[in-house]
Amino acid sequence: MNSPAIVSREEWLAARKELLAREKQFDRERDALSAQRRALPMVEITEPYVFDGPNGAVGLVDLFDGRSQLIVYHFMLAPDWDAGCTGCSLLADNIGHLAHLHAARTSFAAVSRAPLANITKFRERMGWDFPWFSSHGTSFNYDFHVTMDESVAPVLFNFRTKEELREAGIGSWALSGEQHGLSVFLREGDRVFHTYSTYSRGTDLLNGTFNYLDLTPLGRQEEAGIMNWVRHHDDYGDRAEEDGCGHCDA
Repeated sequence: MNSPAIVSREEWLAARKELLAREKQFDRERDALSAQRRALPMVEITEPYVFDGPNGAVGLVDLFDGRSQLIVYHFMLAPDWDAGCTGCSLLADNIGHLAHLHAARTSFAAVSRAPLANITKFRERMGWDFPWFSSHGTSFNYDFHVTMDESVAPVLFNFRTKEELREAGIGSWALSGEQHGLSVFLREGDRVFHTYSTYSRGTDLLNGTFNYLDLTPLGRQEEAGIMNWVRHHDDYGDRAEEDGCGHCDA
């Protein structure tokens, strides 16, 4: 990767002010986009999902833990996997102290299709303490389009059908197996409503590591492939020639 040009302080300041104008414009556009997101209509969830958690079986309303809002991260961990997706794990490493979300009447939980025993083993390895539930044996992952299996439900990833994904040149990775994403729910009494979901690069803003790297000259360093360098945090060493996560270009 080429280094930035070397210039005088005056030239740097002029370039920085030009960029600042674009950053301010982006801030205003982001604020408007956030307002539009908050104004989305919502859909009531009537399916009686049952999740397996550390204290036994719970329903979707229980994941709110008494709060008004719930953010669910769809963590890629299939029933036959020994470890979770490295990209999802990177994002999980960036989850902050949940007290701040709780103060805003918002709960957070991860949900995976793996059995709870598999989740618990991997969670302990990674040292995480956020709530994490198993949707094993339910239709939750299929209904929210983070597990693709045409024998169960039609493929629909990032709001595009199988045909639309192929027309867009999206790789076969989006047509089967586990995907990551995030869904938001609102509770009114015992009624639960789905307000928002995002997939693929829609979760970028949650990843503090990427946000930090985006401020640097070298950026995310993905010349060899999307997230090619990402490992589980206890597995870094030589950057071997491995395929990247790849679940970020749809």
